[in-house]
Amino acid sequence: MGEKVFLLRDADVSGKKLLWDAGLEVVVAKGTGESAWIEEMQREQPAAILTRADRVSAAMMDACPGLKAIGKQGIGLDCIDMDVATQRGIQVVYAPVSNVNAAAEHTMFMIMACARHFSYVDRVFRGGNFDVRYGLHNTFELSGRTLGLIGCGHVGSRVAQKASLGFGMKVIGYDPAMDPEAPPAGIRPAADIEAVFRQADVVSLHLPSTPETRNLVDKHLLRMMKPTASFVNISRGDLVVEEDLIQALEEGWIAGAALDVFRTEPLPPDSLLLAQPGLFLTPHVAAAVEQAVQGSCRAACQGVVEVLTGQPVTWPANHPLPVQE
Repeated sequence: MGEKVFLLRDADVSGKKLLWDAGLEVVVAKGTGESAWIEEMQREQPAAILTRADRVSAAMMDACPGLKAIGKQGIGLDCIDMDVATQRGIQVVYAPVSNVNAAAEHTMFMIMACARHFSYVDRVFRGGNFDVRYGLHNTFELSGRTLGLIGCGHVGSRVAQKASLGFGMKVIGYDPAMDPEAPPAGIRPAADIEAVFRQADVVSLHLPSTPETRNLVDKHLLRMMKPTASFVNISRGDLVVEEDLIQALEEGWIAGAALDVFRTEPLPPDSLLLAQPGLFLTPHVAAAVEQAVQGSCRAACQGVVEVLTGQPVTWPANHPLPVQE
């Protein structure tokens, strides 16, 4: 058998087939959690690790000195200690486009949930009140409303396409990496992030978790929003100061919000977020549809194969330093 690829959790067979066809040995973790994985990796000594969302720590990299690659089934890299991987010459590969459409569709679903107060309607209706439809306020059609995007990359630009062409929304956006002279189709660049929060009827967040973006959305920005506006986040939970969002909902700074991601996952059962009637919640499922999961798995496995067989890497997430002999 060839070099080993250690899967923290079992993966789709279409991705595993790419590994098998390249002559690699697939080892699926028997246990769960860092300590169990470290023990298994010390025994197996894999050349690559494959993760979907579980954290790959420095201690896990220590467990297999011959580690050459880490494959991430998705776009977010905050579950991997990227600095350590780069310093140790470990190539990280990922899947930045496979789940873009699924994430964009989920964003539109959450925008509609805010516009129609789905969370409130569902709860009241299940409580026996069929006439809840006569008492709804601040609901609205999306056509003609302004969507504000914070982050206009792969997912943000796809959301803009669906919102403008499919729902007739006006789309403004802010992204420090965006060229204001050549924005993605359908997006009118905003002067700054504050302008998006002031003008939008719905603000949707599409940024990675980095030192610069963590705690980005706080009471300073939330207070700028219209009292009829809503906030949506499917990117990463640590971009939002949750205490400030709760205050914004409780004190009526904004009309509603929808979250797919949280600072602590799984969301603790005593989280105050669960008690907010104007908050629509889903459990980090924006990309959890069959096509996206399979595509992300294949892309990550393809990257692992490329690294271990010496081919050019299609989706590199870092530029590893040369390994010191």
